[in-house]
Formats: sequence, structure tokens, C-alpha cells
Amino acid sequence: MVVMRIFLGVSGASGAVYAGHALRNLTAAGCDVGLCVSQAGAHVISHEILEQGPRPPADPAVVIEPFVERYAQSPGTVSVLGLNDLAAPFASGSSGAAAALIAPCSSSTLGTIAHGTARNLIHRCADVMLKERRPLVLLTRESPLSLIHIENMAAVSRAGAIVLPGAPGFYGMPRSIEDLVDHIVARALDLIGVENHLSVRWGEAESPAESA
Repeated sequence: MVVMRIFLGVSGASGAVYAGHALRNLTAAGCDVGLCVSQAGAHVISHEILEQGPRPPADPAVVIEPFVERYAQSPGTVSVLGLNDLAAPFASGSSGAAAALIAPCSSSTLGTIAHGTARNLIHRCADVMLKERRPLVLLTRESPLSLIHIENMAAVSRAGAIVLPGAPGFYGMPRSIEDLVDHIVARALDLIGVENHLSVRWGEAESPAESA
């Protein structure tokens, strides 16, 4: 069986829980995940996931480790990558990475990708996916949107990325915040070709979990 190699970038927008659920389900699906968290992303994880307050952590590593432990189904399939490690395999098109998901994707990260001015591994991996014509999903989290945001979304879309706003649907009759998060994560995994049964699909009466 061929193992899918997926890059998961976490930038500094609100919505770190999307990254957590993505990591959980990518590892559960047997994917080899390269996880890269920006300093701002670590700050959001610290505040929103670990509930350590609004102050940024002195060392992002003390946040990333418990984040992986909490969400990864099989931690051995997760490689934590340094933000500035441009020698990492995912920085090259020859690495064979199948797809990349940036969740959440901040407006700053979106703008950098749109203009091709990569400054770290998250930006560089996105650039690689675009030039290699491989799936790149940007789970954007910003509201309301300025014209700059909209034009950057248009630019990355023209270049081949898929912009997936963190705006869940309600037709599956969600019962919890977890359901709302999984609705978006399911769409992200669909778009990068990872099988999942996270949410009710249109036309389904109930989810597999409810019918089991």
C-alpha cells in the first residue's frame, strides 16, 4: 500500500481546532504527515487548544508536542518540521508529497502565497504544490473580508489552489462544535484525496457513526 505524504501547515489565524481535527484524521487514515507550525500558529494553539492564556509561548515546541499527543492517532506517522527548515523534504517538488493543507490559513499567509514571496517552510511548500500542480487547500479564517483578501484568494485560485473558508454548513444537523469543525475538515480531506466519514454528505440520511 502506498502511503500518502501530506503537508499540514498551521498559521496564526483563529481556528487551531481545524488543524487538530485534520491531524487526527490524516493520521487515522494512515497518512505520513509533515506538520509545520508558525510562531503565530503556536500562539493560537496555546490559547485556543491548550487554554494557556493569551500570552505567546516562549518556545513553540512546548505547544506543538502536546498538540500532536492530543490529536495524532498514530504519532509515529507525524514529522514535526521547523518553520525555517528549508532543507526539509517538503521544500522540494522531488519529495513526492501528494498534497498540502494549510489550516488555518491566515490572511498574511494567504497574501504571501498569492505573491510568491516565500519566507518560511509553510510558504515554500505551498509554492511547491502550485508549481508541481498538486492539491493545495487553504482553509482561510478571516471575517469580514477586505478587497485585498478577496483579490489574494482570486490570485491563488488562478494559480491552482483551492480556497476553503472555515464556514461550515448546517444541512447535516450538527449537534456540537465538533460536528461543525468536522464538516469543514471533511471537505478539506475530500479535496486532497483522503477518504473520510466525518460528516453527513448531501443525500445521506445519517452518518456512519449514527448507523453503527
